Amino acid sequence: MLIDRFGRSIEYLRLSVTDRCDLRCEYCLPKGFKGFEEPANWLTFDEIERVVAVFARLGTRRVRLTGGEPLLRRNLAELAGRLSRLEGLTDLSLTTNGTQLRKHAQALRQAGVSRINLSLDSLRRECVHEITGSDSLPKVLDGLTAAKEAGFSPIKINMVAMRGVNEQDIEAMTAFCIEHGFILRLIETMPMGNTGRAAQYLDLQPVLLRLCAQFDLVEQAKTLGGGPARYWSSRDGSFSLGMITPISQHFCATCNRVRLSVDGTLYMCLGQEEKLELRPLLRSGIDDAGLEQALRQAIELKPERHEFREQPQKLVRFMSMTGG
Repeated sequence: MLIDRFGRSIEYLRLSVTDRCDLRCEYCLPKGFKGFEEPANWLTFDEIERVVAVFARLGTRRVRLTGGEPLLRRNLAELAGRLSRLEGLTDLSLTTNGTQLRKHAQALRQAGVSRINLSLDSLRRECVHEITGSDSLPKVLDGLTAAKEAGFSPIKINMVAMRGVNEQDIEAMTAFCIEHGFILRLIETMPMGNTGRAAQYLDLQPVLLRLCAQFDLVEQAKTLGGGPARYWSSRDGSFSLGMITPISQHFCATCNRVRLSVDGTLYMCLGQEEKLELRPLLRSGIDDAGLEQALRQAIELKPERHEFREQPQKLVRFMSMTGG
C-alpha cells in the first residue's frame, strides 16, 4: 500500500488525459490561453496503462479520467477498456463537461467506465454562456440524457458556486437533480492561478444550512465514491447533496488521492507544488521495480495540507494544467 507520512492511504488516482478543453470556464482557463502541452509530451496509452498498473499493484483502487475535457482525447474508450481490465482496480470513472458525451457515452460504458461526474454550473443558458464562453447548455443537457440512456450510475452534477454569478441558481439545480435522480455536488472556488483567484468565492456553509431547511436534508454517514465530498440526503434517501469545501472546511486530513497530468507530472496535492516527473523516467527505460520505488518516494513528498486560505497567491498553475 501507498501510505504517506501522515498515515493516509493513497488509493485514488485522478488521471488527466489532456489539458485541452472546448470550453473556457472562467475559474479554470483564461480566455485566449494557448499554452497547452505539446502532444509529443503527452503520456501515451501504453505509458498510462503501465503507470496505472503499478499504482494498482500498490493498492490504488480508484481511477478517474479527467482533463481538460477528457473526451477530446482520441480513442478514450480504448484507454478506458485497457484500464478497466487491470487487476486491482475496482472503480473507473470520468469527469466531463458533457459537450461530447452524446457521441461517446455508450462506448465508454461498454469499456468499463461506471460513473460520471458532469460539470454544470447553471440551468440558465445565458449564465452558462457567461461562465464557459460558449452557448453549450443544450449539448450538455443532451449529454446528460445520453449518459442516463447508457446506464451510468450514479451521475453526479458538479456545480462550482460563485458569489454574484450563479449562487441564485443553486435551489433550481437542486430541484433539477431531485427530479432526474442525479447527485448534486456544490464546490467552492479555489485560488489556482489568476483565473481561480478572480472567481467570486462563495462560502458554502450558509448555503448548506439553507438547503437543508428548504429540502429537508439530513447528514449521511456513508460516502459516495472516493472523493472529498461530505453528503446530506433527503429522508427517504432518494436524493443526495455533496459539499466540497476546500476553503471553508478543508478535508486534507483524509486526502487519499494524487493527480497525474497529461505530461506525466504526478502532483501530490492540488494546492501545493510537490511533484514527480514520470515521463523522463518512463522514456529512459526505468523498469517496474524502479517505477514502484519512484512512486513510493513521491508519496513521501505529499504535504499535510494545502494553504489556499493562508497563501491564496501561492499557486500559479491553472486547474487545467493540473488535471481536474
